[in-house]
Parts: sequence; C-alpha cells; structure tokens
Amino acid sequence: MASNLTSPVVDDRVYLGRQPIVDRKGVLQAFELLFRSDAINRASIVDDVEATAHVLARTFVDVGIVAALGGHPGYVNVSRDLLNDDVVSLIPPDRFVLEVLEGVTFDTALFARCAQLRAAGFRFALDDVTRWSEAIEAILPHVDIIKVDLLYCAPDHLDELVSKLKPYNKILLAEKVETRADHDRAMQLGFDLFQGYYFARPQVLVSRRANAPRQALLRLLGMLSRDAALGDLEVELKANPGLVMQLLRLVNATAFGLSRPIASLREAIMVLGMRQISRWAQLLMYADGRNLPIASDPLVLLAGTRARFMELAAGLLWPGNEPLLDAAFMTGVSSLVDVVFGVPMDELLDKLRLAPQIEKAIRSREGELGLLLNTAQAAELGDPKDIERACAALPELTPYLVSHIGLAAASWFAERTAS
Repeated sequence: MASNLTSPVVDDRVYLGRQPIVDRKGVLQAFELLFRSDAINRASIVDDVEATAHVLARTFVDVGIVAALGGHPGYVNVSRDLLNDDVVSLIPPDRFVLEVLEGVTFDTALFARCAQLRAAGFRFALDDVTRWSEAIEAILPHVDIIKVDLLYCAPDHLDELVSKLKPYNKILLAEKVETRADHDRAMQLGFDLFQGYYFARPQVLVSRRANAPRQALLRLLGMLSRDAALGDLEVELKANPGLVMQLLRLVNATAFGLSRPIASLREAIMVLGMRQISRWAQLLMYADGRNLPIASDPLVLLAGTRARFMELAAGLLWPGNEPLLDAAFMTGVSSLVDVVFGVPMDELLDKLRLAPQIEKAIRSREGELGLLLNTAQAAELGDPKDIERACAALPELTPYLVSHIGLAAASWFAERTAS
C-alpha cells in the first residue's frame, strides 16, 4: 500500500477537500468539493485549467467518484476559462453542480455556453451572492441554485436579497452558516440548503443529539476501549434495541459478499468478526433519534471518515501493529463523543476510562495518536498550511499521502453505507 501512495503522479500539494451541504432537516444532500493547491493558486490561467483537469481526472478516474461523494451530488468551482475548455467534459453532469463565482464576467458568449451545458444536463450555482443587483438579476435565468454568503451579506441587505430572489423559484443555499443564530435566521427566511461551519464543526451539532441513550453509549464506548468479550458486548448492545436494529440494517446494506442477510447480532459478530462489528457499533453512537439513514447523517460521516483516516494512516506509519491501528480508529471515533452527549470532553473522558494513549491523544494531542488526530482534523478542514504543519510532525506523511488517505477513508465509508 505504501509503495503505491509514495509515487505521486501530481504535485504533492494537490489534495481534495469537501464540505457537507444539508437540507432543512439536517440531512446530507451534497458536498462541495474543494480543490486546493499552492501550484494552482500561483499559476496562470492556462496552468489553472490544466491542474484542475488533472485533479478531476485523478478523482473521477483513478480514485473514483464514490470515494469523493458516495451517493451524493458534488458542487465544484469553475472559472470562465474552465467552462470554455473541453476539460468540463470530464465532469459527469448527473453528479455535479457547476459553481460559478459572482465575480465571473457574464456576457452573451458565457450565457450561450451556460445554455449549452445546461442542455447537456449540468446544473449551475451562482456563488458568493451578498446583495441584489441588476447583474445578479441578469444571471438568474441561467442558474439553478443561488448561494448566499451569510458572512459577508450585511444583515440589513439579507431580507431584501431573499425577497428579491424568491419569485425566481431558484434553490436558495445559505453558505458560511457559522452559528446557531445564522442557521435559525436562514431557516426563518426559507432557505432550502445550508453549508458552513455550523454543520462541519462538530460542537455546533449538539442541539440535534438529545435523544441518544447517553449512559448506555458511554458504557459501550468504554467496553470497546477495553477489549470487552464478545458476549459482554452482545449483552450491552441488546440492551439498546434501537442500536441493534441500526447495526443490522447497516451490516446488511454493506458489500461484504454475504449470501443471505444477517438476522441476529450474534450472527453479525460471528460472520464479520469482532473488529469490524466494533467499528460500526462505535459509529452508530453518532446516530441520533431521528432515524436518518447512516449515509445521510453528517456527523456519522465525519466520525466514520475520521476514524478510518486515522486507521489507514496508522497502517502506513506503524505497519503490522494491529493494536495501534485499532487504537487509532478508536481515537478518531472517541474524539467526537462530546457532540453526542452535549457535555465538555474532559467530563466525558473522566467517565469513559479510555486506554491512556487514546485519552492523552484526545485530551491534549499528546503522543503518536495525538499527532495523528491533528493530521486528521487538518485534512478535514483542507487548509494546505495546516496539513503541511501536521505532516511536519509526522515526517513519514506528506500532503500527497494525506490526500489519498482521506479519499480512501471516504470511499470506505461510502461503500459500507451504500443502499
């Protein structure tokens, strides 16, 4: 595995970020894919198109759309030059929304090109809208989705902007939703979709998690950390029928090549093995009381991909050390438990009695697992400088490796939650 990943075919500063887009019920509807590279940022327009084409080809052909998106649509930023380049033909129109910045100059030629691409099945989103203008009004017939930037839209302009946009019957997407207040106001104004740190940063999701059986989940997490016996784990899970049903649905939906559905928890554990069943039991702690499909819950997605990222990275750093790989996965899952229970992490860690190396990693980012947790979080945010700093602390990792590990983790989650 390591030998394949350490032979980059592109600049090792090129990597893929993604941010969830959810609907009014908090259900995951799409991702915005974020292509980040110092080379792209400094390049000329020609290099920008070539570099973006290379990233698209690597993502869609070499890695696969499933790894990046699962079963959800993707939003991708496009420049005027990219829209007029043949590289746009690499993008499957049924899976992607082309996101055009408000600053792009729209003229007769670009309107004609947009009409051509829309006829081919593409949808367009207009990005970074902050106030009403004649230019915006002229663009509206050519786009399907309007992304309103709540961070830079003056409060006294937002009501007017929404009232002007509503008659056009476009999908309204509130972006840069940073706080609960932002979310509540956007809901009140009638936005259809939402994107921002209110959803991507886990601590702000606390208000959705009140229905979790808290004490039972705490016991379960502690048992998994201490390598509980199979029978003890089964007893604990059976005390929570909701979790058992979710676990069985999840296992039966995965691509394990089973000849028949698994009908009991004991059978699931015996067929799949303690290690795999433990991983999914851990992830199910993040399912709330609304019975969302696992693949559509942004928090389960975050927990699953973070934990798998840490496990894969640990496999490269410490090959053959199965206990450390298991601890890495557990660290990734446990690093988000404060979201589930809505209480400070320190208070939870005092109750959980996790393995010392896991607790130190979560509490103070100490040790190898702490450094790896920093790397996982940097990869989620997708900032090149943060990723480089994290890799500097673990020299065996590079931004290129981090990119591929992140995509592999996303693919693992998507394949196991596909319906």
